[in-house]
Amino acid sequence: METFRLNIKNMVCPRCIMAVEETLRDLGIAFTEVKLGEVNLTKELGTEELLVLETKLKQLGFELLNDKNLQLVERIKNEIIQLVHYQDNPDKMGHLSKQLPSLIGQSYTSLSKLFSESEGITIERYLILQKIERAKELLSYGELNVSEIALQLNYSSSQHFSRQFSGIVGFSPTVYAKNEKKDRSPIHRIHKD
Repeated sequence: METFRLNIKNMVCPRCIMAVEETLRDLGIAFTEVKLGEVNLTKELGTEELLVLETKLKQLGFELLNDKNLQLVERIKNEIIQLVHYQDNPDKMGHLSKQLPSLIGQSYTSLSKLFSESEGITIERYLILQKIERAKELLSYGELNVSEIALQLNYSSSQHFSRQFSGIVGFSPTVYAKNEKKDRSPIHRIHKD
């Protein structure tokens, strides 16, 4: 069976997938799969159906992506978000220069250049910002100590993690954990400083 893919911006979590699935069902649009940043439909949508879907998605904070380069940038972001926020193997969070080309099917050099031109930061910086946001989340729970979080986020040491966290957040992970007001950002809005 032939499928038709739509790319959707700002899908960053399992709840986003559920929201898009529910929207598709409500509109009577048949799909085979919904995952971060993309939907596979069983048939191509007409102009009217596409406009209605686009309107419904915008109400939920999502956006259809038609530009191929923007689709690729969004896919890079979604792969990084998946690696940082939704997997349990810290070793997978390392070598993006090897992982992204195998996941996306393009050279790291071209992916890196496109990402930097589009987002104004490097892929590596985006990864670091996502890791720090995940660390804030883990610190907020109070279940893991700094060393355990550093290990889970694939840092070489808790000192390296603490230095990077302090450089971005402005204070140490320990101080952040004790702070009453935990300043967190939605992961789809993490961008340059």
